[in-house]
Amino acid sequence: MAPLAHPSIQDGWFREISSQWPGQAMTLKVNKILHIEKSLYQDVLVFESETYGNVLVLDGVIQCTERDEFSYQEMIAHLPLASHPNPKKVLVIGGGDGGVVREVLKHDTVEEVVLCDIDEAVIRVSKIYLPHMSALLDSPRVKVFVGDGFKFLAENEATYDVIITDSSDPVGPAEALFQKPYFKLLHDALTPGGHISTQAESQWLHIPLIANLLKSTRELFAVSQYAFTTIPTYPSGQIGFMVCSKEQGRDLTVPVRKVANTRYYNENVHRAAFVLPQFVQSYLEDGKDILPVFGRAAAAAKVAAEGKKVRKVLLLGSGFVARPCAEYVVRDPSNELTIACRTLQSAQALAEGLPNAQGISLDVNNTSDLEAQVAAHDLVISLIPYTYHVAVIKAAIKAKVHVVTTSYVSPAMRELDEEAKRAGIVVMNEIGLDPGIDHLYAIKTIDEVHAKGGKIKQFLSYCGGLPAPECSGNPLGYKFSWSSRGVLLALLNSAAYLSESKQLDISGNELMGYAKPYFISPAFAFVAYPNRNSVPFREWYNIPEAETVVRGTLRYQGFPEFIKALVELGWLVASEKEWLKEGLTWAQVMQQAIGANDAAESTLVAHVKSVCKFPNDAEATRIISGLRWIGLFSSETVKPRAGNLLDTLCAQLETLMKYEQGERDLVMLQHKFVVEWADGSEQTLTSTLEQYGSPSGHSAMALTVGVPCGIATQLVLDGVFKTPGVHVPYTKEICDPIRELLESEGLGLVERVL
Repeated sequence: MAPLAHPSIQDGWFREISSQWPGQAMTLKVNKILHIEKSLYQDVLVFESETYGNVLVLDGVIQCTERDEFSYQEMIAHLPLASHPNPKKVLVIGGGDGGVVREVLKHDTVEEVVLCDIDEAVIRVSKIYLPHMSALLDSPRVKVFVGDGFKFLAENEATYDVIITDSSDPVGPAEALFQKPYFKLLHDALTPGGHISTQAESQWLHIPLIANLLKSTRELFAVSQYAFTTIPTYPSGQIGFMVCSKEQGRDLTVPVRKVANTRYYNENVHRAAFVLPQFVQSYLEDGKDILPVFGRAAAAAKVAAEGKKVRKVLLLGSGFVARPCAEYVVRDPSNELTIACRTLQSAQALAEGLPNAQGISLDVNNTSDLEAQVAAHDLVISLIPYTYHVAVIKAAIKAKVHVVTTSYVSPAMRELDEEAKRAGIVVMNEIGLDPGIDHLYAIKTIDEVHAKGGKIKQFLSYCGGLPAPECSGNPLGYKFSWSSRGVLLALLNSAAYLSESKQLDISGNELMGYAKPYFISPAFAFVAYPNRNSVPFREWYNIPEAETVVRGTLRYQGFPEFIKALVELGWLVASEKEWLKEGLTWAQVMQQAIGANDAAESTLVAHVKSVCKFPNDAEATRIISGLRWIGLFSSETVKPRAGNLLDTLCAQLETLMKYEQGERDLVMLQHKFVVEWADGSEQTLTSTLEQYGSPSGHSAMALTVGVPCGIATQLVLDGVFKTPGVHVPYTKEICDPIRELLESEGLGLVERVL
C-alpha cells in the first residue's frame, strides 16, 4: 500500500494556509500521518506531530491537538456554564471530538448533555485518535445525535439551559453559524435565563466579524459579551467566544461556582477573559480602528491624502496566468483594476479578494462594447488569445489607451506601429515568460559580452513548462497549465533556426522528429526541439556574428515520439469530420481516424504499428500503452468537441492530464552562450531559471508569465516607458528596468560560466 500523503503536508511539515488568515500560517512538524478521509462534508486528516501529539485537521484547518486543546474546550464550556446559576440540560452543536462534552460533565448540576454534530466521521475518528477527549461521549448523561444542528434547534425550542456551538471557521456551510438567523434559533432553544457560547474567531484577525456578531447577538439577547483565550495552534495564538444570556442584568464575567480539575480555567481567568485589549475595546465599543496602518493600507492613505490620480486598468482574460498579474497591478493603491471575461462568474472569481478590483462580463467580439470598455480605462492588458490582440490595439489607438500583452508581435500587430505613435500610446508586448523573461537575460548577457569585446558565436535558448518530476507520471510526462488546444497546436508550428550559419527549415508535421536529448542538469532527462522562427533573433538581439541561433522548447524524454505518433494517426487535425458524431465509441473513432478494418483492439493496434513504424518493440509497447491510457481503444462513448479530432482529444486530455490537488509544475528556462573573446579563447555562459509552482499557491507558469506582465504594466503607468509605438523588450532601455524589478520578486535567472 502506498504511504499516506496529504497536500497540506510538504517536506514533513503540516502547513495551515488559508485565505482566512492571509500572509501567515501555522506549521507543525509531522512524525507520521495517521488517518485521511473525505467524509460527506469535509476533508479529515489526523497526524502525529513531533511536539503537539495527535492533531485533528478539518478542511486544512487545525481543530485540536493533544497538547493545547484544553484551553479552548475549558473556556468555551466553563464561561457560560460557571456563570449560569443552575444549568441542567446542555446542548453542544459541533464538537464531535468530544472535548466540550468532557468539560460540560465537570459541572455537577448538569443532568443531560446532547451532542449534535453533522459529521459522524469526526466522532468516529476522534474515538480512535483522541480518546482522552471523546471517552465521555459514552457517558450515561450524554446523548449523541448525528444530524443538522439547525434542524435540531428548530425542533427543540425552550429546552436547554446552556447551548455551546463549537464550530469551524465561517467559510462554506459553517458561515451560517455566524449569522443572525442561527443566533435566533439558539435564543429560541434556550430556557428562560439560558446562556450560549459560540466560537467567535480571533481579535487579531477578525475584528469586523466580531463586531457584527456582537451587534447581531445584542439585538436578540439581554446580555452579550466577547471573551477570549490563548491557544498556540490557533491562528495568531488566540480565539474568542460570543457569550450571551437571556437574563437581563446577568453578569457573565463572574463565576457563581468553582470548576474542579481544570488545566487552564480558573475564577480569575474567567473574569480576565472579558477584559479586552484597548484596540479591541475601541473597535467594538466605539467603532474606532486604532491599529497601526502600514504597507498597502498606508500607501492607500497617502494616495488619498495627496489626491493622486487614479489609473484605471482593464485586464482582458481570466485564464491560468492572470491572477499574479492582477495581484501585482493592485499593489499600487492608485490603480483600479477591471477584469473582463466573457463569463461574469470567471471575472468575479479572479477579482475576489483583490483590493480596488472588480469583474465584468465582456465579449471582445462585440467591437462597440470592447471599444467602450477600453476607452473607459488608461491601460489595457490583453491576456486573451493572440488572435484578438489586433482588435484590442485598434480600440486602444482609437481611445489613446496604452496596451500590454505577453504575446509575440504578429505582422498585423507590427503594422499598427505608426498608428500607435500618432495616438501617443505605448503598446508593450512579449513580456511574459517565453517570450519575456528570456529576452531580459538574453539582452543582458549579449550586451555585457559585447561591452567586453567578445562575440556570441552560438546562442541556444530552451524553455519548458512541465509538471515537476514527482508529478510527471503519465505516458506523456506532461500536464496542462494553460490551454490544451494551444499546447497541441504549437506542436504543429513550423520552425526555422541557424546552425553553423545555415538556415534549417522544419515543417510542423516533422517538428517532433527533430527533438534531441538536451543536457541542463543530471537531475532531468530533457529533450529539446526548435520553436517558431529563431532566425530573425540574430538581428533583433544584435548578434550578427552568431553562427548558431536557436530558440526552442523543453519536454521530458518520450514526449516527442508520443506526439509524433498522434500526428501520424491524425489526432491533431482541427478540420471538421462529418462522421464524428455522438454515439460512437473511442475505438470506433480510432478506426475511422486511421482507416482500420474494424474497431477491435487487436486490429487497431496492428494498424497503429503499420502507420507509425516504431523503431523497436519497446517503443511500440510504450506508445500503444499510452494510447490505451488515453482511452483511444476503449468502448466508452465519445463526446465530440467542435466536430474535430483535435478538440475531441483535448477534452479527453484535459481530464486525464490536469494538475491534481497538491501537485506542482516546473518552469525550466536556460540560455546558453558560446562566447569568443578578443584573445581567441572561448567560454560557455548559461543563464538558468528553475522555478517550481506552489501546490497551495500559484503555478510556476502563472508566476513567470503574470508577474513580468504586471511589472511592465506598472512601468508604463508610471511613465518609465513612454515612447509611443509597438514595442518588444529587445533593448537595454526596456529590459533593465523590468529585470531589476523581476529580480526583487525572486524570479531572476542564475548566471554561470561552464
